This record gives sequence, C-alpha cells and structure tokens, in this order.
Amino acid sequence: MKNTTQEKMRIEIWSDIACPFCYIGKHKIDKAVLESKNSHLIDIVWKSYQLNPDLITDNTKSIYQSLAESKQITIDVAKQMTSGVIEMGKNNGVFFDFDKTIPANTLKSHQLLHFAKKYGKQSEAKEMLFEAYFKEGKNIDDVIVLTKIISLIGLNVSDFVDAVVAETFLPEVELDFYEARQIGVRGVPFFVFNNQLGISGAQDDTVFTNTLNTALIDWQKDNPHAEFNIINGPVCSPKGCE
Repeated sequence: MKNTTQEKMRIEIWSDIACPFCYIGKHKIDKAVLESKNSHLIDIVWKSYQLNPDLITDNTKSIYQSLAESKQITIDVAKQMTSGVIEMGKNNGVFFDFDKTIPANTLKSHQLLHFAKKYGKQSEAKEMLFEAYFKEGKNIDDVIVLTKIISLIGLNVSDFVDAVVAETFLPEVELDFYEARQIGVRGVPFFVFNNQLGISGAQDDTVFTNTLNTALIDWQKDNPHAEFNIINGPVCSPKGCE
C-alpha cells in the first residue's frame, strides 16, 4: 500500500541496540542519505526489535560468556565470531570493543528511543546508545546511564525518568514488535523504504544507494509537489530564454 501525500519519504528501520550489524547498517544508511541530493526529503524512523527479550542483564559476565551460553558454544568460538564483525566494522567506520561490552536487556533503551522520537532526537539517541554499548562498555539497562544520554542530547532528564517508571512508551515499543511480526521480520537490521521496498541486513553500500534512489523516484510520483533540489542551467520559459 502506497503512502498518502507527505512532506518527506520515510525509511523505517527495525533494529536492536545489542546488534552489531544494526550499528554497521546505521552507518550505511546514514551514508546513503548524506550522499543523496535530496537528503532533506528523507525521514528516518527507528523501530524497536529485541533479539533476546528474555536476557537478564549481568555486568559480571563478558559478552563472550553470554554468547557462549546462549548459543551453546565455547568462549573461544564466541570470540572468533566477533572478530569478523570487528573487521567489517572497521571497513564501515564503526569501532567495536567487545571486551568491554556488558550483556544487557535493551527494553529500556527502546523506550528511550521513543522518548527521543517525540522531540526529533531519535537518530542522535540511537548513535549514542550504540556507542555506549559497543564502544564504552556501558550498561544500557541502567537508568543512570540512559539519563546521561538524554542529558547529552539536550532533553529533560526528569521527564525521561518519569516516562521509564510509568512505562509511558512501552506500548509504542510493543507496537513495533507487533509490526515486525506482521511484515515478517526474521532478523535485523530490516529497512523499509516508502512502505514498499525492503532491505534485510547490512548489505553492500550500492544496495542502499540504489534502493534509496528508486524509492525516492516512486515517492515523488505520489508527491509531485515535493521540493527537490534542482541543478539550474540555461532554460527557456514563456518569458524568454535565459
């Protein structure tokens, strides 16, 4: 079903904070949007998804121990799994320090993202959550850690704490989970362009660029009055040629 007339083309992205490919995928889509001549007509919306909703946060365990237990593998194998991700991250401007990463339930972080969305700060909050989890070794299930992020992006800490305590944004998070099931999301990151085109995973940069351009062309058909960037040159009009 096509979007009705809207000011910007929407890209919806289902992802989890505790997902290295989601972090890489964010940088890929950010790059594609930045390089687009019509980046001002694109709106990115981050949708919630939990890879391990039953995970109990434990800052006494390493991420390798957590992976080993959940996948029933050895710690050495778990470390080998992360080595490839580290290399892929370097190639995409993303740094991972898995030695610091704390296995943490991400539900509160998703509530933070919806709180930030209310104030137009969602993408900024998403990047900071990724950095806190993968680079800084912060416990992103800790409200104190989350309030620091809220403060750094310029939002009201007290309002956020009240929202977490009251679980104000939990219904929106759960709605994202429901929508993911409805459209058949089996893994993240999962990108939906203009409610029509989808990308699963952190694909090659050209896939993002080509899909974005195709989606923008299609979106323009439904929004003919959208203000696109124009490269001016000599033209003729009813008033003459200039």
